[in-house]
Amino acid sequence: MTQTTITVIPGDGIGPSIIDSAIQILDKVGCNFNYEYAKAGLAALEETDELLPQATLDMIAKNKVTLKGPLTTPIGAGFTSINVSLRKQFGLYANLRPVRSFEGTKARYENIDIITVRENTQGMYSGLGQVMSEDGASAEAMSVVTREGAEKIVTFAYELARKEGRKKVTAVHKANILKTTSGLFLEVAREVGARYPEIESTEMIVDNTCMQLVMNPEQFDVIVTTNLFGDILSDLCAGLVGGLGMAPGANIGEDAAIFEAVHGSAPDIAGKNLANPTSVILASVQMLDYLGMADKAEKILNALKDVIATGDRTTHDLGGNHGTTDFTAAMLERL
Repeated sequence: MTQTTITVIPGDGIGPSIIDSAIQILDKVGCNFNYEYAKAGLAALEETDELLPQATLDMIAKNKVTLKGPLTTPIGAGFTSINVSLRKQFGLYANLRPVRSFEGTKARYENIDIITVRENTQGMYSGLGQVMSEDGASAEAMSVVTREGAEKIVTFAYELARKEGRKKVTAVHKANILKTTSGLFLEVAREVGARYPEIESTEMIVDNTCMQLVMNPEQFDVIVTTNLFGDILSDLCAGLVGGLGMAPGANIGEDAAIFEAVHGSAPDIAGKNLANPTSVILASVQMLDYLGMADKAEKILNALKDVIATGDRTTHDLGGNHGTTDFTAAMLERL
């Protein structure tokens, strides 16, 4: 059997420790991956004077599948978001952010199971047309939504819903105000939805979606939306289940996929053995599903549910008083 090689980017801050946790768990469940490590972010900048070295890009292109810790992009002119650069470089048009309730967390809700499917390369995050006037009095940026891009992401959402037995897809927009860009997205969403009569298709303005997610989140199943709205809504959804530490992310294209912890690098707790590795563990579960290893994904997910539900060596954000290594040990015992 051919051994699958995974590119691993440990990242910055708490990244190396939580990535190490995920690697131990993947090995314990018998994935038999070969890992090739690459640098990006501040760790790469210190060593190569580049946030995203060509060697890292080459490795991602070669191996096709990447597991990534959080990266820090320095604030200020001259630094482009590393995550945005990766998405554009590899055509990772679909950002997949599932959230689900775990018994034992401090979350406000107990029955959440929502997937946000976010268009990943267009809209306000495309980076096009960013201009600042010489006197600093005005600034502008361009939002571009194409019919092709909208159709790809909405089709991805419906195909995902069909594959996972989901019942409803909600297209989120602001077509009442952004009549061209959001209007085109909504028009395409309606056209694509009509091709899937077995799935309920609904649409909702983004500000109402935010309110409804807070008041009655159980009504949502799959949400599909444009780049900026998806970024905001997926973080809101994470808040429903206990925060960003409980939310993974997948960036998927035609030829490559990057799976990641969606939270920041948390430099204030780096090296202190305090970080909750759940986000990147769940990203590993997404990666296994992507690779057709659903049985191993399920084993990891069931172990994670049990550790959190029982409070066995959980981290401070989950109400426990343990650290990353203890949490990992509890996972390994169950596996």
